[in-house]
Amino acid sequence: MTTGKRIGNGITSVVLNLIMWIFSLSCIFPLVWMLYSSLKVKREFNGDIIGLPSNPTLENFVKVLTNPDYHIGDSIMNSVRTTVLSVFFIVLFGFIVGYFLARIRFTGSKIIWVMLLMGMLIPVHSLLVPIYVVFNKTGLSNQWFTLIIPYVAFGLPIAVFLCQGFIKEIPTALEEAAAIDGSSFSGTLFKVIMPICRPIMVTVAILQTFSCWNEFSFALVLIKDTALQTVPLAMTQFTGQFSSDYPKIMAAMLITMAPIVVLYFAFSKQIIKGMVAGAVKG
Repeated sequence: MTTGKRIGNGITSVVLNLIMWIFSLSCIFPLVWMLYSSLKVKREFNGDIIGLPSNPTLENFVKVLTNPDYHIGDSIMNSVRTTVLSVFFIVLFGFIVGYFLARIRFTGSKIIWVMLLMGMLIPVHSLLVPIYVVFNKTGLSNQWFTLIIPYVAFGLPIAVFLCQGFIKEIPTALEEAAAIDGSSFSGTLFKVIMPICRPIMVTVAILQTFSCWNEFSFALVLIKDTALQTVPLAMTQFTGQFSSDYPKIMAAMLITMAPIVVLYFAFSKQIIKGMVAGAVKG
C-alpha cells in the first residue's frame, strides 16, 4: 500500500511538473519567437513565420531607431515623461487622500468615497467622448501634459483604496508618540507614516507604471501631434492598409519593452515585497 502511494505520488508529481513546463514554455516561446523574428527580413518572415532566421540581421532595429518617420525615440521619451509624472502624482495623492480617509472623519468623506467608487466601477472607455469634448473645448488636448490628467484621475481610486486599507493597519500610537516628541502633522505624515507605507506605495507604483506605459485609448483620442505620441501610438505606424512589416513591428516592440524590462529586473525584490504586502494588507 505504501509503495503504491509512493508510485502514485511520483506519477502525480511528474504530471504536474510536465504541465508547469508546458505552461512555462507557452509563456516564454512568444517572447523568444518575437526576438528571433525581429532578426529576419520581411521576405524571409513571410516565407517561414516560425523558422529561425537563416541570416540574422539587425537591420530592422537600425531602421526603427534611425528612420525619422517612426519617431520611436521621441515616443519613448514622451512615454517615460508621462508615466513618471503620472505615477508620482498617483502615489503621492493616493497616499495623502488614503491617510485622511483612514484617520479623519470629516464632512464630505462619504461623498469622496462614492466618487472614488464610481471611478472604479464606471468603464474608462465610456468616458472617452465626454473627455475628448471637454479637453478640446478647454484647449487641454494635444499638449505634453494632456495624458497626465486622465491617467492620474483614473489611477487615483485604486491607489487611495490600497493606501487607505494599509494605513488602517498602522497603530495610531505611532502618530501619538510622534506628536508628543514635537513632530508636526506634516512631519508625522511624511516622516513616520509614509516610510511605513512604502510596500503598498511600491505596489501602486508598479501597477500604475504598467497601466500608464501601455495605455492606448486616451493617447489615440487626445494626442494628434506625432511629436507628442506615446509608445502605443508609435506602434500603429508599422501597420499599413494592405500589408504590415512584422519584423520591424517586433523590433520596435522589443525596443519599447526595454525600459520596462530593465525597470522590472532593477527593482525585482521591491516588486515582490510590494506585491506581497499589498496582498496581505491591501
